[in-house]
Amino acid sequence: MSDFEHVTIEAAVETYETATGIFEALLREVRELSKKKPDATLSASKVRIVNNVLNDLLAILKEEPEGKYLEPLADESLPQVSDALMMMAQFNAALDAFKDRYFQRVERRFGKSGRYWVTQEQVEFWEEEDAEIQARYGREDDDFQ
Repeated sequence: MSDFEHVTIEAAVETYETATGIFEALLREVRELSKKKPDATLSASKVRIVNNVLNDLLAILKEEPEGKYLEPLADESLPQVSDALMMMAQFNAALDAFKDRYFQRVERRFGKSGRYWVTQEQVEFWEEEDAEIQARYGREDDDFQ
């Protein structure tokens, strides 16, 4: 795993992939509301819906460098649409950083190179696969170049 500067876990990637589509739809909706009525207050039900997604995202983003700036929407004093949009924009930036950090171009020694989520589980699989190929063929990396 030392070949990779940043490694996450599969559960975090699953959360990312599950929640981002819903988050993006909510973000579009809040942006539209903001264009029409930026000073309007979000209803409690809208805050609850948005926070369900934000809380899932916080589970994977809170330990990231950008995580210290993230928090769910205040539900005791309902936020204005413009405030909700600003908070959601911060989440959006954190999601972009998460993907940039962990979805990387990987040059494989024996396997197919490409863009992969770099997770602990994936790295362990690659290491086992490489060791098996080396053991089977009795060759070092340079012999396969």
